[in-house]
Amino acid sequence: MAGIVFLRTSELERIVRFYTEEIGMELWLEQPGIRILRHENLLVGFQDGVSSDTDSLITFFYATREEVDRMYLQLGDRATTELCENDRFRIYNFYATDPDGRRIEFQCFLHELPPWR
Repeated sequence: MAGIVFLRTSELERIVRFYTEEIGMELWLEQPGIRILRHENLLVGFQDGVSSDTDSLITFFYATREEVDRMYLQLGDRATTELCENDRFRIYNFYATDPDGRRIEFQCFLHELPPWR
């Protein structure tokens, strides 16, 4: 079983360019007015709409702190927080926003995980 999270966007092509070119997601499936993007086991579908769903959080997680650091440097002024360790959840992370103003998080876990790949 698998799943897809769908979000509306008023700027479909711009949001797809952002997630593919700046975040590194790949276009998994294209349908009329819909683009489904993939990052490892995460599928996010963006649907062309009059307005954008921005009351959400998309979290990307990586295997190492260095990968999170790379994304922080790559996103520059899109970052809305500094890099930090979160002791409560045992993660290393930062937050940013996409062109719609949707919150996105980049993190790595600081503890062992069950297999996910």
